[in-house]
Amino acid sequence: MRQNRWGPLIGDTRRLSRRRLLVGVGAVSTLTALGWVGVSAISGDGPLALVYRGPAASPGCAEAVAALLRGAPAGYRTEYCGPDEERQISRSTLAEAVVYAQPGGDDVNRAWRRMRDHAQDIRDFVNGGGHYLGFCLGAYLASADPGFGLINGRVNQYISTDGASVDSTDDTVIEVRWRGRARHMYFQDGPTFELRPGAPGDVLATYDNGAAAAVVTTFGAGRVGLVGPHPEADRSWYADEGLTNPDGIRFDLGYDLVQSTLDRQGAAQTET
Repeated sequence: MRQNRWGPLIGDTRRLSRRRLLVGVGAVSTLTALGWVGVSAISGDGPLALVYRGPAASPGCAEAVAALLRGAPAGYRTEYCGPDEERQISRSTLAEAVVYAQPGGDDVNRAWRRMRDHAQDIRDFVNGGGHYLGFCLGAYLASADPGFGLINGRVNQYISTDGASVDSTDDTVIEVRWRGRARHMYFQDGPTFELRPGAPGDVLATYDNGAAAAVVTTFGAGRVGLVGPHPEADRSWYADEGLTNPDGIRFDLGYDLVQSTLDRQGAAQTET
């Protein structure tokens, strides 16, 4: 595998799993049966959430993030943006949205080469009061080198941290403590976060070695929500890799990340 500045590449583009191949026209009923919540709600009346879809993300990851946003309590209306979409990433497009989401992908440096021309527009959007959600690779890209520079601190590879319970880039299920409670999440070479002393932010979840697994922080007038594991992972993700989640397939942690990032009056508590 190629190496990036944090270690091995994130994901493996050679593995096109069932969840990735199913996405597209005609897959709605199949994905719904597999547990992909909200997939039929292609549009709605809620606030607009833009989700990147393109070569800087792995196939299927954008659709999972969009489904999570549509299923969230606020019922976001999702539209994809990217080089092959009707919506392009631009200052005017971002101005219509309340949140921009960057899904998971396979390599930080390669993704950055695809995204760097849009970095200033994304930074200006968040700085002016917009919201950014980063999932796995999308969270790595919140760093400054390389990345959008949306976090006052460091973004590191979890499997390279001291005491990490996972030492490979293979897909797996890990235990985290989300708001102090043990939960299990789909994981594949995700990051951890270290906010600089005094930087505003809340740690929503930690890995078993105490490193931050999900954080919400600020950038200018906007807010940034980042997560290393995959709270958007639906049933097919687990089935593809022969994995099971002891907690069942639940999306409440993802909903909490979304609401914690976008709700300036306080975060929602997760399901009991």
